[in-house]
Amino acid sequence: MIDQAERLRDLVNQHNVPNVKTATNMRVITITSGKGGVGKTNFALNLAIYLARTGKRVVIIDADFGLANVELLLGVSPKYSFKEVLEGNVTVVDALTEGPEGVLFLSGGSGLAQLADVTDAQMAKLISSFNDLDAIADILIIDTGAGMSKTVTNFIKASHETIVVTTSDPTAITDAYAVMKVISADNAEPPLLKIVINRVENHKEGIEVFGRLQRVCSRFLNLQPINLGSIPYDRNLARAVKAQEPVATMYPNAESSRSIEFISKRLLDENVAEVTGVKRFIDRWVGFMRK
Repeated sequence: MIDQAERLRDLVNQHNVPNVKTATNMRVITITSGKGGVGKTNFALNLAIYLARTGKRVVIIDADFGLANVELLLGVSPKYSFKEVLEGNVTVVDALTEGPEGVLFLSGGSGLAQLADVTDAQMAKLISSFNDLDAIADILIIDTGAGMSKTVTNFIKASHETIVVTTSDPTAITDAYAVMKVISADNAEPPLLKIVINRVENHKEGIEVFGRLQRVCSRFLNLQPINLGSIPYDRNLARAVKAQEPVATMYPNAESSRSIEFISKRLLDENVAEVTGVKRFIDRWVGFMRK
């Protein structure tokens, strides 16, 4: 049986036919939060699984460098990470690890420390390597670290769509607003901004929390965020985390699972006017990073 890396390379080779222009129709979605502990990575992973169940090919980049949250949630140890990609030892495609239901992910590892020191030649190779993702994925999910670091804001500014995950906790709401304030103040082309409210008591609470955020964003930031939905507090989700298995596979009928499935359908039902592919994302990300 051919291994995962060989299968992925075959896909890339099939795509890169001479004299045929490479398609750039991948959706790049950044998932972020103003603070840690709101369930951002858990949401990103389970969202990816539900998107994959519709037939979409999904890749997650664990951009919380150094913490490797995706692999912890899955209980796996990837052979490679972003660090080996930066060092030029492997391509992005070769560094991907296969997760549940065909979802692929790139471990963040400790690559951030080396990012500032890469040469132009290394960066060109990195960009070329990332471009291969267009051949094997329909949706690229960037799971950022929490907070407001330059690394996080660069990923947001480079993306066409950003989902901000928050809870009803007042500090989480304040920090989510702070993220959106940075988006509005420091970006000539702000991404499509979407909000998910996690761990709500009920659907009504989710609507109320979004309403508060929507009003302040409209009044003070001239932003019109989209409400993707809310996810109820669910003990089954906590059990799944302890078992290092996604709630979507361990408890597919749980309230949290059904809510994330609904959100995935809303994402796919949206009429996204511009889907620019991974090349534009990487070009913009590198440009912001080097400022």
